Amino acid sequence: MKIIIEGAGQVGSHLAKMLSNEGGDITVIDDNEARLQQLVGTADVVTIFGDPSSITVLKDAGCAKADLFIAVNPFTTQTVNVVSALLAKKLGTKRVIARVEDEAYLLPENKLIFKDLGIDMLFYPEKIASDEIMDLLKHTASTDSMDFARGKLQLLVFRLDDDSPILDMNVAEFTTAMETASAQAQLRIIAIARKGETIIPKFDTKFNYNDHLYIIAKREGVPTIMKFLGKDNIEVDSVMILGGSEIAEMVAGQLARQQLDSVKIIEIDKQRSRELSERLPSEVMVANGDVRNSDFLVEEGIRDYDALVAVTGNDETNILACVVAKKFGVSRVIAQVENLEYVRLAEDMGVDAVINKKLITAGRIFKFTLSDKVRFVRYMSGTDAEVLEYTAAPDSKVTKGALKDIAFPRNAIIGGVIRGSEAFIAVGDTRIEPYDRVAVFALPETVKEVDKFFK
Repeated sequence: MKIIIEGAGQVGSHLAKMLSNEGGDITVIDDNEARLQQLVGTADVVTIFGDPSSITVLKDAGCAKADLFIAVNPFTTQTVNVVSALLAKKLGTKRVIARVEDEAYLLPENKLIFKDLGIDMLFYPEKIASDEIMDLLKHTASTDSMDFARGKLQLLVFRLDDDSPILDMNVAEFTTAMETASAQAQLRIIAIARKGETIIPKFDTKFNYNDHLYIIAKREGVPTIMKFLGKDNIEVDSVMILGGSEIAEMVAGQLARQQLDSVKIIEIDKQRSRELSERLPSEVMVANGDVRNSDFLVEEGIRDYDALVAVTGNDETNILACVVAKKFGVSRVIAQVENLEYVRLAEDMGVDAVINKKLITAGRIFKFTLSDKVRFVRYMSGTDAEVLEYTAAPDSKVTKGALKDIAFPRNAIIGGVIRGSEAFIAVGDTRIEPYDRVAVFALPETVKEVDKFFK
């Protein structure tokens, strides 16, 4: 597959590395030579220096024969991304995607306008991140979560603390305990993330301290698994947000509409603080100050908040602020961490949940490199694996027998199935039927092979 990426910023560079690892023919366009040189040292890509909205540059990049064009430049106005995507489509690229910075562009009626013009998808990384944070403030017992079919099936990630009741238990013993609780048909452990490694568990796999368990469950099974793991959802009535970024502004706006007891943003820049005060609803308090100063945070009442969201734009500040907040008794802390090498560090230091714009955006875009049977792709923090939802095509390989008999890729697992209005957990005897919606957890090297099973 020939893919052209316009923009070698954080998201563009991450996509280039990820897609080149998948064996794609990747070309990256940018008008900054330093960014391109940095990318060449880490990814197997062709780079082109030039104006991303230049027809000559786009022709030189091979738009006439490209399968996918991704306009993801964060250093210019969104107009450049939209124009370059439209030009790429007119020059012959099969599908085009553009990054935007205006939430209004994502309204259903406006998305239709761009669809008619030829842009296949618009995305706004900061909006995606803010929606993820809102979801994490609802699912407070887990470090990450994902819903299928409006929550009929849920993928939840739980970290095992030093007092977890299942430490040193293995999967077989866990399964027996769930059967005793009449809950086995409602949930399944599909993966364990341990010290940077993702494990597809076997019956003799033991649970260790600080493991992250990836569990797929029916909605009615969630209370049982939470009780069994010793987890409780926290009622979040007050939220402190550190940093006045776009993400912070969007989260604060959504929280204000929920009429919480208290929502406060702390921003170090005075001018940005004034802007936020003017633009956000009156329910949102804005304070000007340095979030690295723990005395200042105490003065602002950090001990009185149920949750803290750190989105300052500096990974180290976000992680350390969350650690401090935990020491002050804040129940739920969420950090924006863009350096992938820091994600595990943040989790090991006690950060409840981590948001990474590159990962959540990459999943949305990676979908376009697979067959039209994949509904969406999601990367979850703490693992390099991918969560995919497929619709099974008639006569596809996945429908040819029970799961235990079809030689499904060994580094992938089907966790659950949605059939009409019914949702159920997949086991060895499960048979996938045409048009079933299927939740799959797969390691990166297996995704292309998985894709073939659903065509």
